[in-house]
Amino acid sequence: MKIKNIVKLGVICFAFGNLSAQNPWPKTTNTAQPWTRWWWMGSAVDEKGLDKQLTTLSNAGFGGVEIVPIYGAKGFEKQYINYLSPEWMKMLQFTTEKAKSLKMGVDMAVGTGWPIGGPQVEENDAATKMIVQTYDILPDEKFSEKIILKDEKQKNLKTTNLDIVTAYNEKNEYVVLTDKVAQDGTLNWKPTSGKWTIYAVFVGKSLQKVKRAAPGGDGYTLDHFSPDATKAYLKTFDKAFGNSNYGIRSFFNDSYEVYGADWTSDFKEEFKKRRGYDLSPFIKYLVGDNESEMVGRIKSDYRETMSELILQNFTENFTRWAHSKDSKNTSQAHGSPGNLLDLYAAVDIPESETFGSTKFDIEGLKRNKEDINTKEIPDINMLKFASSAANITGKPLISNESFTWLTEHFKTSWSQVKPEAEQIFLSGINHIFYHGTTYTPADVQFPGWLFYASTNFVPDNSLWPNIKGLNSYIERTQRILQSGKSDNEILMYWPVYDQWASPKGKDMAFKIHNIKKWLHPTAFYENLEKLGQSGYSLDMISDQMISEAKFENQNIQVAKEGGSYKVLIVPKLNYLPESTLKDILKLAQNGASVIFQSEPKDVPGFFEFEKRRKELQAAWKTIPFQQNGNLQTAIYGKGKILMSSDVEKALEYLKIEREKLTDIGLKFVRRKLDSGKYYYIVNHTSKKISQNIPLNFCGKQVALMNPENGDFGVAETQNTSVRVQLKSGESIIIKASEIPDHSIPKWKYIEGTDAPIVLNQPWQLTFKEGGPELPKSKTLNKLQPWTNFTEDTSTQSFSGTGVYTTSFKLNKKADDFILKFDKLYESAKVLINGQNAGMVWSLPFEINVGKYLKKGKNTIQIEVSNLMANRIRYMDQHKIQWRNYHEINFVNIDYKSFDASNWKVQPSGLDGEIQLIPVYFSK
Repeated sequence: MKIKNIVKLGVICFAFGNLSAQNPWPKTTNTAQPWTRWWWMGSAVDEKGLDKQLTTLSNAGFGGVEIVPIYGAKGFEKQYINYLSPEWMKMLQFTTEKAKSLKMGVDMAVGTGWPIGGPQVEENDAATKMIVQTYDILPDEKFSEKIILKDEKQKNLKTTNLDIVTAYNEKNEYVVLTDKVAQDGTLNWKPTSGKWTIYAVFVGKSLQKVKRAAPGGDGYTLDHFSPDATKAYLKTFDKAFGNSNYGIRSFFNDSYEVYGADWTSDFKEEFKKRRGYDLSPFIKYLVGDNESEMVGRIKSDYRETMSELILQNFTENFTRWAHSKDSKNTSQAHGSPGNLLDLYAAVDIPESETFGSTKFDIEGLKRNKEDINTKEIPDINMLKFASSAANITGKPLISNESFTWLTEHFKTSWSQVKPEAEQIFLSGINHIFYHGTTYTPADVQFPGWLFYASTNFVPDNSLWPNIKGLNSYIERTQRILQSGKSDNEILMYWPVYDQWASPKGKDMAFKIHNIKKWLHPTAFYENLEKLGQSGYSLDMISDQMISEAKFENQNIQVAKEGGSYKVLIVPKLNYLPESTLKDILKLAQNGASVIFQSEPKDVPGFFEFEKRRKELQAAWKTIPFQQNGNLQTAIYGKGKILMSSDVEKALEYLKIEREKLTDIGLKFVRRKLDSGKYYYIVNHTSKKISQNIPLNFCGKQVALMNPENGDFGVAETQNTSVRVQLKSGESIIIKASEIPDHSIPKWKYIEGTDAPIVLNQPWQLTFKEGGPELPKSKTLNKLQPWTNFTEDTSTQSFSGTGVYTTSFKLNKKADDFILKFDKLYESAKVLINGQNAGMVWSLPFEINVGKYLKKGKNTIQIEVSNLMANRIRYMDQHKIQWRNYHEINFVNIDYKSFDASNWKVQPSGLDGEIQLIPVYFSK
């Protein structure tokens, strides 16, 4: 059917361009393929090993690698190569040339381990902190104690110095005494009355070293707030790289995990320049935690200054440096004490991170409590900080460090990876980096070298034979999500000043590990959750981005290449800068629609706050609100301003349409081209969905595209809905086109099935590859896991591939046949009559095999690969050494000493029934 009532429904039509006539999938690139973080342990690499592993990764469907040197394996010290040494650069050059021949890309960390630092970071450029000492002094009392730094850890440092000295009496009156302290620490001042407390601020060092450093990378962590420190740090790379970038696509900076770095040598001067007043009289409020307005205002200014310093002195300098090398840069902003949106926007490829395991309702999805860290649950809204910054400013790629500690070591199946990847995609991310793959020399036995926190995307993984199934799925999906632009209609302001104004603590790090403190309790987060569940698509916006926004072509837009938006939402908040309100009103004046959830209560910060508060109030009063039912509405210039505690009611009033497909539990993300749209839709519910789903689009042709196998076809539509059939755990891509492509066939909808043919005849079980030894072949009267045969101890310890083979007669005809697995541990390659019918690696465990079947006798061979867990269990039980690393040796998911000897045997192979289901398609 054709879509009708286009004009009456007021829905915009879209068309697709630049797509080949017979195949609607965009062309692939290596950025569409998944990349992997490539740990170089001890940088003990050689050309033979690099060649072999890059070729293996390429054949498995990887598009690139991200080199991160790390601590090494014991016993291989002679093979270690110092970071950035001529020999190391030679290995890098070989890597990039080999990767280029394979059409792969190479990224590289600007440091070893994390956070960045190393031997080039001299004491003066190391991460800096304020050290505060207090002294009590009575009137007319001779103060004999010298004001000198007492911290023994700082004793041998040359760069510690006294920065601020301020005295306060019981009435909170102050005297700045910095110039009253002699070089030897003698105080040349005494009060005439009252009791006084002196606060002395010293410039000290955090003394943090690079964590998990590789040979040649050990040293102090960098002072990210100092431009001189940043430039000096990068000069080491200038020396190593010369005038070449050695084929590096993007230089990578890992998450900010600098602890206690809350100052920099010229912070006092920078604060005064940026905030308009001297911090010296207010040190007491900065280091205190009492609940007062003054404390909140001083700390807000302090944190805003820290944010500006890391943005301008580190991030922007890092970007300029990468561009000077004719490369891009990638950076993880989270964990830093800065405005995440501005930090992500300042780099070429913003990178987020997922850590832990998400609970999905997908039928049959394994999630054993003993194998997950229940304290660490990925949050899609945390990922949106990176994608929002990219979408708003027009960055084509948004990357993600994916699957860190997804489950316990050796227990992650590809079917568990898939929904986590989908959750990443649904946040707007489109460039996945696996965490990760470890370089292993060819002569190192199973399981090879392994990194302590990774899901094991390594060739020694017994699941490796079917990793291309997962990689192909991700590649097809990313082809779509890297096309065109994000198609989110809503901007939501992030009230960062509400966080910065907290009287608790000093510096404020926005980490993925503490979102329960700074993100979850906010009205901002509540709106993100509610609107997402209701079917609205949104990006977050910062004060700086609002100041750069314009209203053009009936939409709000920050950057020419970035997204365009129908409405700006300001959630309930306490603090809003008067300058930001004025920028918002300017947008409305020019035609924008704005929703306030509440009236802003105050301005942040201390400088002239009463004057600025009056400016905020005066600007607010220019909005001519009128009561309109449950809303307050105002025409403001050419635009509209609404105020309502119920944001969805305000969106309905503005006729901002939500995607109603979320009402049945589907999740989606949209992309738009110059004249077209893509929908990526996922069914993470426990139920099968087979119905027409409504979409906010129209066109003369709608096509469905299956990212798991590449199938495509023209969909059935009715008015503004499209027919989909999605089982629990499946996904689909919808393409809307105004220009029909008659070469595309119809989508094959299943209209009926016949009684399944149960393959319950005897099976032959043999073992193809794996270890520690191949179990003996077996004849099975009924299908069962090979781990059921407890009398054969080799089956309990085997990790690898077992092959189930049988023959059957087929006399029935059908449009197709679905091979359905009851239980599969964990993935399989299916061969029918000697032909490769494909891989089964994700839920639901099914595959279409009709074109490989014939009338009469058929032979089916199912090559099942299991987890690494049973073999690791065996090795630990027999005390076979396999983990022997410097720095951190090996830990389990709870960061305790790893020991698999008491693990239960993980079921392996096939169990339950295998059915061959005849299916019939609609005509």
